[in-house]
Amino acid sequence: MSIHIGADSGQIAPYVLMPGDPLRAKWIAEHYLEDAKLYSDVRNMFGYTGTYKGLEVSVQGSGMGMPSFAIYGTELFNDFGVQTIVRVGSCGALNTDVKLRDVILASGACTDSGMNRLRFEGVDFAPIADFELLRTAYDVAAANKMPTHVGNILSSDSFYNDRAELTTRLTEYGVLAVEMEAAALYTLAAKYGRKALAICTVSDHVITGEATSSQEREQSFSDMIEVALETVLTVHGQK
Repeated sequence: MSIHIGADSGQIAPYVLMPGDPLRAKWIAEHYLEDAKLYSDVRNMFGYTGTYKGLEVSVQGSGMGMPSFAIYGTELFNDFGVQTIVRVGSCGALNTDVKLRDVILASGACTDSGMNRLRFEGVDFAPIADFELLRTAYDVAAANKMPTHVGNILSSDSFYNDRAELTTRLTEYGVLAVEMEAAALYTLAAKYGRKALAICTVSDHVITGEATSSQEREQSFSDMIEVALETVLTVHGQK
């Protein structure tokens, strides 16, 4: 048991899917995992463990933003020995080639957060995905003909950002979308020598103004979940 996760040793699988929304964690457990059992409801940040096609998998909510994600990610890696975390979240598209409900595989994560600047004493550390997970996820998505993009995203500290010129400039440099957690995930995975990947579904479009509902964000986006689970199964299922 850690400070924020009320699980006993052995209750959390080595492979964890992490949505920001704890209710999405509940939905994933109920719809995709067999014999899913709740291992933690501390602060209503639900965590479940079950099996997917015979492989033990957990799903744990992280909350919104890098500070919240870093709490749960650190405890999963450090206190529970988790080997792989796949973020399954929503994002806002910054590129007109990216459409609502498309899946984005984040090969890297820019950030406007000060967390890494403080950690690396001013050095701009570049947080990147695990290549094996990234390659496998792309192959899974391509095999199932899912609309998928691979590239850089922005992990922002601000959901409501008044700096329109910032997102415009990032778009010019090929950044695909904005979310709030991936840079923290990739940094923690580098620190602990573990595997990590952020898979995001486009829930809204910064340029066109299109958006999905809160219920859709919580209870749909099945392409992303299936890619994540099949990726974990392919990478870890035979080990």
